[in-house]
Parts: sequence; C-alpha cells; structure tokens
Amino acid sequence: MNETNIPHNPEAMPEEVPAHAPSSPLDSPTSQINDLLDQKLESAFHMQTSQVMLHDLAKIAIEHDPIDLAYAVTRLPTSVRHVVFQNLPNLDAKVIFISNVSENSRSAILRQTSDSEIVRLVDNMAPDDAAWVLEGVTERRCKRILDLVDKAKAERIRELLSHGLDSAGRLMTNEFFAFPMQTTIRQVAANIRDNPGIELTQSIFVLNDEQELVGIVPSRNLIVNSKDLPIRQVMGPVPHKIGPDAPRDEVVDLMERYKLAILPVVDQANKLVGVVTGEDIVEVMEDIADETIASIGGTAEDLEEDDPIWTRFLLRAPWLFVTLLAGLVTACGLAHFQEAPWFAVVPFFVPLITGMSGNVGIQCSTLFVRGIATGEVSSGRKRELVMREIGIGSLIGLIFGLMCGVMVYALNRLGAHQVSSDSFIVGSIVSCGVFGACMTATLLGSISPLFFARVGVDPAVASGPIVTACNDVLSTFMYFLVAKLMYMVVYT
Repeated sequence: MNETNIPHNPEAMPEEVPAHAPSSPLDSPTSQINDLLDQKLESAFHMQTSQVMLHDLAKIAIEHDPIDLAYAVTRLPTSVRHVVFQNLPNLDAKVIFISNVSENSRSAILRQTSDSEIVRLVDNMAPDDAAWVLEGVTERRCKRILDLVDKAKAERIRELLSHGLDSAGRLMTNEFFAFPMQTTIRQVAANIRDNPGIELTQSIFVLNDEQELVGIVPSRNLIVNSKDLPIRQVMGPVPHKIGPDAPRDEVVDLMERYKLAILPVVDQANKLVGVVTGEDIVEVMEDIADETIASIGGTAEDLEEDDPIWTRFLLRAPWLFVTLLAGLVTACGLAHFQEAPWFAVVPFFVPLITGMSGNVGIQCSTLFVRGIATGEVSSGRKRELVMREIGIGSLIGLIFGLMCGVMVYALNRLGAHQVSSDSFIVGSIVSCGVFGACMTATLLGSISPLFFARVGVDPAVASGPIVTACNDVLSTFMYFLVAKLMYMVVYT
C-alpha cells in the first residue's frame, strides 16, 4: 500500500484518538474512531430520508484519515460508498482510500468511477497496488484502462496480473533496484535519486553478466562504505528466494520462519522478476487468518459487508445442515436401541459424552491446524505427533472417565441422581463411555486435519461444524458400544 501522508486537522485529533487506555477490545482507539465515523457518516447521509449532505461529507473527508474512512465506509450501503470517495480532498487521499477499502467496496466504487479517474489513480500507484485495484473491474475495462496508462507501467501491471491470484507473482512488486556487479555505490545512489517513484530501497540487488541474481546489498552498506567501491565488494549472499508461481502460504512460511523483510522472486533462469515485502505479507496473513476463522466457524460470510440477511443465511446453512443430519443420526440411534436392556440408563449421559468428546476433539484439531500453519507438523513428524495426541487423549479419558464414574456413582448412591438401582454399573458405564468417547475424539481430531491438508482442503475445516458433528455421532455410538459391552460382561 502507498504510504503517502495526508495532513490532518490538528483540532480533530483529540476527538479521533482517545487518550485513555481502552478497557476492552471494543473500546480500543480504532474502535472508537469507527464509532465516531459511523455517527458522522450516518448524519451526513441522512439514512432515513436518503439525502446526502455534501458539505458535511466533505468536512468529514478532510478531517479524517482516508484509511479510517476506508474501514468506516463498509457500514454504508454499497450504492453510496462512491460518494465518500468522490469527496476526498485530493488525489493522494483517494489513492490511499481505494488501496485500503475491502474488495466489495472497491468494486462498487470503481463501477461508478470514470475510466479517466481510474487512470489518474493508477498513474499515482505502485504497479502491485494498481494490479490489486484493477481486480475490481471487468477484464474488458481493465484492458481499456491499461491502454490509457503509460506503456512501461502498463506492461508491469499486466505482468503482475498474469500470475495466479494467490501466488508469489501477485504479491510481489516489480519495481526495485538491481545493478551489475561492477556498479559503484556512487552510481547506485545517483540512480536511486533519479527514480523517486520506486519505494523499495531497503535492499539493492546485484546481477551478474547473465542478469542472474547473485547478491543483495543492504542500504546501510551504501552509507558506511566509500562511494567508489563496486557493489560486489559490499554485497551479501541471497539467503532465500522463491518462484513466481509459489503459493502464498509458502511465501508466508519462508518470511515468517526466517524473519525476512524482503523475499526475491526469480524465474527458472534465476533472473529477478520481483520482490515480496514484509508489508505485503502482513496483508496476506490477515487474509489467511480471516479465511481460517471462517472455516473454523463454518461460514464463508464476510462480516464487513452489507449483505442481506437471506444471503448470510445461505452462506451459513450448508454447514449447519450437516449438523442437523448428525443430530438426526444420533436420534435414530437412540430410538433404535431404546428397547435394549442395556440402554435403560444410557440417554441420561449422552450430553455429557458429546460435551466431553467435542471439547477434546476441538482442542486436538486446533493444535494440529496451528501446527500445520506454522510448519511444526510435517510429513516426517505426523506419526510421532498423532501418537503423542493419542497418549494425551488416553490420559484425559482415563482421568476424567474415573472422575465422572465416581461422581455418577456417588450421586446415584445418595439418591441425587437416581437412574438405576445398581450405582456401580452406572458409574462404570459412564466412566468407560467417557474414555472411549475421548479416544474417538482424539483420533478424529488428529487425523482429520492431516487428511484435509493431504487432499488440498484448508485444515481449519477440521475444527469446523462438519468434523464437530461427525465427532458427536461417532462418540455417541462409541458410548453405546461401551455400554452394551459392559452390560454383556456383567450380566452374562
């Protein structure tokens, strides 16, 4: 994203940034700014009368940071978000705003923005930012706009757009400084001064005679060394690089593991085609976190957008339908076994079994999902980690099974929870049932993330409603099996 600074109204700052420490995340400074802007925008748009007070809106746009406005605009109907954009005070503010709004907001705004205005935005953006912005327009319109942009810049943008959406090629910027090995520091400095539009100056790349990437020069080395030294004498090795088709997860993994500020992107001939920066990775990590949370919650719903209730229902319903089916399967099992002599006391403890097994399964699958995301769970270690979880699940099942059995025995014995005349049998069934359910949940919680990762599905699904529902069904039937076996052992 562009880092152009927008001057603020000093009188507005005390109102925008509260001085007191927030008592909760809901009261953080950014949350309070959002609430303040919500109130101002609602007043300026006069929601009840559908009138827009342009004077008030222009004042809001001048007083507030365009980044804050980009977040606040998602609370408005999509049809009027372009009005905020059009009332921003200058082109720099519009560039920052359009670079930070959500994808749906950007598409809605660009639909009501002229081609000439979009061309002005693109001309003042880095190619990688422009590529993201042009994702919000149709392919035909994108081509028409790029035909109006400077040819060199348009070519850079087309190159970025040619790569897959979630690849390193789309994350990278293709504006950087790279020089032959014999170039002196003085010549490098002069070239940087002559190209103020290229922002990536923290590292300079060094190329050999075949234009292959051979080294990196940190910006500090350009300052502390003699201006007449060739950069080959102050360069360091390239510790890590990646191909343009590499998935974004691989890029994040490399940069997070090795704490890289930049990651060069090279083609098959080892020629430098772009650079991924830490700022780009922060945005990708936010996107991955959003998708992971949605998968765990069992919804593809975008909480930022003004979608109708029916649309939000449709986004949640498929996952919940699986839960409904799982509940019906459990109910059918209860109905099928109700005449069995061993089933007399079983239904009373089904909520206990499903509750314990559900929590055990979620804990286990969450740890595996996190381990897969951070690289701690690998193909070579998966057997070891599964066995470790089984050991932990066995210990949990044993200890909590005994605790449940003792408490059920005592309650039944004292008459506080009278479900059978034989307190010992009831306590034993519950104890063994909890152990079996915990073991079942541990196995499912350990194996399902590995299975989903193997077939190319987000492992976070393993912590979502689908696997949770399956876990409840399997744990309940394991409990039935244990109860039946205990009854057979005691009475035959």
